[in-house]
Amino acid sequence: MTKLTLGSHPFLLGFDQLERLVERTAKSGNDGYPPFNIEQSGGNAFRITLAVAGFGEDDLSITVEDRQLVIRGKQADDVEGRVFLHRGIAGRQFQKAFVLADGVDVAGAMTENGLLHIDLERAVPESVLQTIKIKKG
Repeated sequence: MTKLTLGSHPFLLGFDQLERLVERTAKSGNDGYPPFNIEQSGGNAFRITLAVAGFGEDDLSITVEDRQLVIRGKQADDVEGRVFLHRGIAGRQFQKAFVLADGVDVAGAMTENGLLHIDLERAVPESVLQTIKIKKG
């Protein structure tokens, strides 16, 4: 019996990258820190919100690498001379990755009250009707 994968199904022409995309997403290493929300903020707009309390704008970076949105956070270690009786606020570095579909672009980002908001927009493709001429053989 032959193994039929998603990318090799005869009705899914050109979707062979979809399987690789799912594998890449599964291996992205997202461990749940920092917590985040994803919400639809319009018909073709989305917002990712990450809880980044304690991180300044200079401690955060947002990049798009090969259709993958990558958010990194690293705080400067300024605990020298401080004595913690209890340290329960997580300030560890993180990397969070989200795979973006074709046509989805980052519209902007802002911080507010310890939250990092990243706005995404999906371009609405034009409806195209193409007629294919049949040649005589």
